[in-house]
Amino acid sequence: MEKSFPHEPVSQRLPESMSHVFSMLLREWHLRYGRHDLPWQNRGPYATWISEIMLQQTQVTVVIPYFNRFMDSFPTVEALALASEDEVLLHWAGLGYYSRARNLHFAAKQICQLYNGKVPYQFEQLLSLRGVGRSTAGAILSLGHKRFGVIQDGNVRRVLSRFFAVAGDLTTVAKQNELWDLATQLTPRKGQDAMIHSQAIMDLGALICSKIKPRCPKCPLAKDCLALRHDTIEKFPGPKVKRLKRQETWIVLELKNTKGEIYFEKRSDKGIWGGLYAPPIGANLKELKERYFIDHALKAEYRSKLKHAFSHFAVTLEHFVLNVNSVSSNKNGIWTQIDNFNKGLPSPIIKLLNRTPE
Repeated sequence: MEKSFPHEPVSQRLPESMSHVFSMLLREWHLRYGRHDLPWQNRGPYATWISEIMLQQTQVTVVIPYFNRFMDSFPTVEALALASEDEVLLHWAGLGYYSRARNLHFAAKQICQLYNGKVPYQFEQLLSLRGVGRSTAGAILSLGHKRFGVIQDGNVRRVLSRFFAVAGDLTTVAKQNELWDLATQLTPRKGQDAMIHSQAIMDLGALICSKIKPRCPKCPLAKDCLALRHDTIEKFPGPKVKRLKRQETWIVLELKNTKGEIYFEKRSDKGIWGGLYAPPIGANLKELKERYFIDHALKAEYRSKLKHAFSHFAVTLEHFVLNVNSVSSNKNGIWTQIDNFNKGLPSPIIKLLNRTPE
């Protein structure tokens, strides 16, 4: 079969033959070189859903041990729904973007209440679940249910932007619509074929069409890739509009009692590290003194600092230690030895508390 095909402007419909050959080349490559041993593959829609949420903003190698522990503790939708929020967040601690875990927990309850504990296979029903967007729904359909579903993660966007030379900032609404249209046209309609296609195009982006040093000679689509043809691979995807991150300083006040226990409190679900536990955190010691009614808070001993970057801002965490007899705490406060603490703690807080004093 002829494996070359013309490119149509991306604003028009792609020839059916082009979509067929594109997916066929991907399929042949994936059978030989794709990833076939990821722990969530071929385990049904629940495992697919969990993995897709974990993989948002997180690399595969980081996710694998978290996924395995999570599935060991919550092997079914029902098990996840019945777990406490603290249990779920404990298994998520270190992955970041903790609203993902809270959304998973809430959505598991939705599935039990509305769909008898079975992950739905209707696109609109999937979108109704908290934390499930268009691409996650497409992945659950194709990879989990083996039905027609379209995905659009960073790997897919990179492959499509290079192959079709889609220029500009891909995060804009216009470019997103353009890429979704392309991905939809290229995805086979048959469920089994859609499943293979979804995994194949993600694998191609991860293993071959990588962000840095793509392995173009190994790419099954190289012959018709517009970016490669015009020697402009490095220009795709186009750069995002850069926004300067704001800088903040947070005071982390480690309160210790006479037993050597540390005070932790559960953070509000809204905001950074929502639902996790941490020592008191504030803008300065004066604020913490007034919030917790600690007269000698300004005498706290400085220990060290740690820089941490969130998606939209960066923060310097300054660690202070203060011995106290008691604290005016809320109902979510806990005194405990850190080694015995069995609830979710943010990774930067763990690092900070374990750092050698400066």
